[in-house]
Amino acid sequence: MTSSAQQTSTPDPRRWKALAVTLTAGFMVLLDVSIVNVALPSIQRDLGASAGGVQWVISGYALTFGLVLVFGGRLGDALGRRRMFLIALTGFVLTSALAGAAPGPELLIVARLLQGMTGGLLTPQNTGLIQELFSGPERGKAFGMFGAVVGISTAVGPILGGVILAVFGDPEGWRWVFYVNVPIGALALGLAAHLLPKSRASLRGIGRELDFTGALLLGLAVVCVLFPILEAEQGGLGAVWWLFLLAIALGAAFVWWERRLVRLDRAPLLDLRLFTSTPGFASGATLGAVYFCAFTGIWLVFAMFFQQGLGFTPLASGLAVTPFAVGSAASAVVAGRLVDRWGRRLTVIGLSLVLGCMLAVAALALLVPAESVGWAVALPLLIGGIGGGMVISPNTTLTLERVPTSMAGVAGGALQTGQRLGTAVGTALLAAVFHTAISLSTGDYPLALTISMLCAALLTLIALILGVAELRRRREVVNPDPTAAHCSQG
Repeated sequence: MTSSAQQTSTPDPRRWKALAVTLTAGFMVLLDVSIVNVALPSIQRDLGASAGGVQWVISGYALTFGLVLVFGGRLGDALGRRRMFLIALTGFVLTSALAGAAPGPELLIVARLLQGMTGGLLTPQNTGLIQELFSGPERGKAFGMFGAVVGISTAVGPILGGVILAVFGDPEGWRWVFYVNVPIGALALGLAAHLLPKSRASLRGIGRELDFTGALLLGLAVVCVLFPILEAEQGGLGAVWWLFLLAIALGAAFVWWERRLVRLDRAPLLDLRLFTSTPGFASGATLGAVYFCAFTGIWLVFAMFFQQGLGFTPLASGLAVTPFAVGSAASAVVAGRLVDRWGRRLTVIGLSLVLGCMLAVAALALLVPAESVGWAVALPLLIGGIGGGMVISPNTTLTLERVPTSMAGVAGGALQTGQRLGTAVGTALLAAVFHTAISLSTGDYPLALTISMLCAALLTLIALILGVAELRRRREVVNPDPTAAHCSQG
């Protein structure tokens, strides 16, 4: 929606303040993916919910979050990102209050479904606004800050959740995990209304502008992938495995429909030329999805190891993984500033550090006495956090750097959808590996941690291979083989 003339005009003098506000809201939304993990036992006791039912407090949020990301980006492109940001943030504040006040598990699950939906509508507006407000080296710095928010929000969720439960206590301290969003969100809402740039948008012809058929097909495909994964955590995969086949069929129908709209010169939900014609987007999105599959799954494994295996409190369990969050916070901002000069080398180095961290934790879990593991893994987690900060923010910048501004929202939504799918798959996979190892080893928690970390390391290795391949491709583009050019001339 932004013209080239607008892109070359004087930058908005309030852009950094606007970015601070949107990133605060984005941090709050992404934090709710992981902060509730430590509160589940309290929720189950207080509301009398079943283990399967209370799991949907987390699963439902992830499901609807991933469901609307691409559509949220498209709405932002069509209606204006400021307008969509304010609508989505208002919805997030209201649904957070509803979740905190829920008298029973049924209403809490409904509130979380709605909260995830509003979060999914808000998140792609962040990347769209960065594309709109910043250019050149400033855009790399802004994406570095955004990448820091994405990485840190996932890592510190267990820590903040443990702190909130420690402060407010049982039986209803879990409600403040949701209530805390209300004052922060309300403040961000007022500041965003004042600072975010207004954009022109018309509601006329919106029915033709928005691809509802594509949204339905993609949404159903995402549901058919996520639902069996979520059910697998409760042993219900055998009854719903066929949904994976349906997801493939729906995905094929979605691709056919989107290409048809492009041929008819209509606006698709997800322009597939992002993947085929935008350099670096497909490889960057794939790398991000695989990395999130490995990176986000380890936090649930650590929580189960420390709380169930060693008897740690939720707060102590969260503090044990603090070094990763500290390292990630420090390196993500720096990496955002270096991405113009270092490019894909940053993600390759970062993935190598994360891989080394996971292998070190896997070894230490077997070599160190169980009661000392928390201290022993502090340094590897710090180094892994430094590497993690070098992955997310540069990968976001490099993946979106050549995306047209008019498609920034939907591209950000597509990138985030891959990350949310990676989160869901990785969490379910590593949790299943951990539980299986516990069962087969008759309660050997250090061994279960080792096996889970080796599984995460394998996924990280796949992401590293993708990063190396993209680095080589970029080098070949910059420095083409002179002998090949000579042969073609001959």
